[in-house]
Amino acid sequence: MTIFDGGTRQAWGALGGADELVGRVAYRGGSGLGEGPLPVRELARATVGVCALAAAELAVVRAGRAADEVEPVVVDEGAVATAFVSERHLRVAGRAPVNFAPLSGFWRAADGWVRTHANYPHHRAALVRALGLPSATPEALRDAVAGRGAVEVQELAYGAGGLAVAVAGEYGDPQPLVEVRESGSVGRELGPAAQPWRPAAGVRVLDLTRVIAGPVATRTLGLLGADVLRIDSPRLAESDDAHADTGFGKRSALLDLADAGDRAVFEGLLAEADVVVTGYRPGALERYGLGAEELMARGRAGLVVAELCAWGWRGPWAGRRGFDSLVQAGYGVAAAYGDGAGGAPGALPAQALDHGTGYLVAAGVLRALAAGGGRSLRFSLAGTASWLVREVPADVPACGAGAYAAEPWLREVESGYGVLRYAGSPLPFGGWGRGPSRWGTDRAEWLPR
Repeated sequence: MTIFDGGTRQAWGALGGADELVGRVAYRGGSGLGEGPLPVRELARATVGVCALAAAELAVVRAGRAADEVEPVVVDEGAVATAFVSERHLRVAGRAPVNFAPLSGFWRAADGWVRTHANYPHHRAALVRALGLPSATPEALRDAVAGRGAVEVQELAYGAGGLAVAVAGEYGDPQPLVEVRESGSVGRELGPAAQPWRPAAGVRVLDLTRVIAGPVATRTLGLLGADVLRIDSPRLAESDDAHADTGFGKRSALLDLADAGDRAVFEGLLAEADVVVTGYRPGALERYGLGAEELMARGRAGLVVAELCAWGWRGPWAGRRGFDSLVQAGYGVAAAYGDGAGGAPGALPAQALDHGTGYLVAAGVLRALAAGGGRSLRFSLAGTASWLVREVPADVPACGAGAYAAEPWLREVESGYGVLRYAGSPLPFGGWGRGPSRWGTDRAEWLPR
């Protein structure tokens, strides 16, 4: 059993945690994330470890005890490895999900490689339109990309609202793992939690996130007892399979913020929220007056706001859309996992930027609540990538890294989509108890406290 490691200490320190508490996290078991040149295994367990530690810290604070009385937590690396590839283990009424659409993947350009992401219909349509494809088929996309430069394809797609990124051969510029700003206001007294393994009980979380990282963060807060309400626009489709995987621990409702009535409902929800988690690119929510500063100014005292994006909060790419696979390509990770000079790029053994960032976001929120709220936090997939390629120490012996089985960590439950087989949470705090409802079918209201 490992008492702590360098990655855990780094992540906990970035979140502002006291160094003397790092030793309260222990790890056991084998992991299936040790393949490749980068310390993905260490990143994965560290992000889950600091999330578990932050939950234990909040439980102690709510019980009125000193922070140094935090109980030790043990994280199983088999559970971590299974959770980090949860979408691969998911079965929806016996059916395997569709994780990547036919037009999503690597394509050889005239001078390199391009990674596309076209899982959503509007992104697929934009890619077809940008490149003038005669049909939305892999063959048509392959031929169109082959005759153009990688950056040309990237910019054509971006200009049309699509998603394509030229594969970079070098690591991107350094990015912070987390940025923290204090507002000076203090939230309501939470009081003791009825159950120590649900330290976020009574906390209302407004979830404005999509895809993996944000939903992983909010499903984790739901696991720990928070009342999580996800709000989406009825104009923006969601993948049922994606929501079946990450919709645990929350309810899901639709509101059109351009509609006066729906906006009034949203403002009512915001007025009673303790936490807001957002997952849109910089500038997207500001158009609706929902940037972090505006949320902090209009929300209740002590509001915690956690923002996450793909490419970071500064620089020419800050306002661009992105997903884990695209950040891997644009940040140099895909090239590091490739076949060598001129060969096909590769990928991390999991969408670790998404999942790892999700657990970091949840940990940051938990730590903010333990401190009394009044804090805004910023995370990005690029920040997690920067940490992975530059700082996370590979200080765990490689032997046995693949010696684990996923089966002990798989569960079955009824849901709005039928019976789900899913990966349980890697946090040692019980389970969700019920499956997700169908996306967008819940009422936009808080549960009674």
